Amino acid sequence: MKLALDAMGGDFAPQPNIDGAKLALQKLDTLKKLYMVGDEATLKPLCDAAGYGADPRLEIVHAPEVVGMEENGIVAVRKKKNSSMSIAVDLVKDGTCDAVLSAGNTGAAVAASTIKLRLLPGVERAGIVSPLPSARGYVLVSDTGANPDAKPSHLVGYAVMTALMSRYIYNIENPKVGVMSNGTEDCKGSEFSKETYKLLRRLADEGVLPFNFIGNCEGHDLFDSELEVDVAVTDGFVGNILLKSVEATAKFFSGQIKKAIKQNPLTILGALLMKSAFGSLRKQMSADTIGGCPLMGVGGVSIIAHGSASATAIYNAIRMADGMCRNNVNERIIESMAKINPILKSLDN
Repeated sequence: MKLALDAMGGDFAPQPNIDGAKLALQKLDTLKKLYMVGDEATLKPLCDAAGYGADPRLEIVHAPEVVGMEENGIVAVRKKKNSSMSIAVDLVKDGTCDAVLSAGNTGAAVAASTIKLRLLPGVERAGIVSPLPSARGYVLVSDTGANPDAKPSHLVGYAVMTALMSRYIYNIENPKVGVMSNGTEDCKGSEFSKETYKLLRRLADEGVLPFNFIGNCEGHDLFDSELEVDVAVTDGFVGNILLKSVEATAKFFSGQIKKAIKQNPLTILGALLMKSAFGSLRKQMSADTIGGCPLMGVGGVSIIAHGSASATAIYNAIRMADGMCRNNVNERIIESMAKINPILKSLDN
């Protein structure tokens, strides 16, 4: 894999990107070339200090501009054509790289990837896939922010793309896919979710879906239920609210637990005795373990990491990009959508 890294993207850039790239160059034999995109005068001494400035797999690509975290994404992509983010995506567009990774402005990353890389054949809209920890490992939710005004047919695409990611990246042979709703019965939900349910049920009956469609699922089903959901699909508006609510809830309870532990010597002692258990839980819940969220459906591999991504998160995001490339996930998406779209069109008629 050849990867373009937006080295100036992120709340604490470029250092986490520098350190994450070092881990990737050390541990990933399949990383053939890493293009570090950003201000060369800043990046070169940092790469040298990290000990890999002379690595033949590294190439620094100068980019004089940076997209700020608070800028309007689309406006920034149009006006800052020489930003580290835009140039990194251009390296995928022109075929130099297979994948791009940015921890910068999410809106700009989505806009740059969608505009420059276009959509895969047969895909109507790109969607962000966010892995959430669950009792069974991870449940993948899409879309979590790329497309707030989705149509039911868009969710069919999200279901296909995310299920293929579940199969080839998370090794779930026959992923169970559900539509986010306020009840599992087929009569529950908004008109939008019920129409999505009908489309997926019809396609399941036709035998063209590359997954096990289980109908509707509710919020609690994402974490622990008899449905054993692997993938949940929704529009980007609901998905983004869900994602941020889950993140805030986890942060709140973590803070409350720490506060309670510090109240007296006995709880502090108990916490010390449970240190290994807390460590395992922290690792499972940490965004660092996931690394980044792929923008599925664009003509290349585009991974979006959290703005506060650490070096470990950047490394794991690069690993995810590598897995997407090695398993030819985009080619599998094209193949699946080619079977599904003719039936979808016949249903419209």
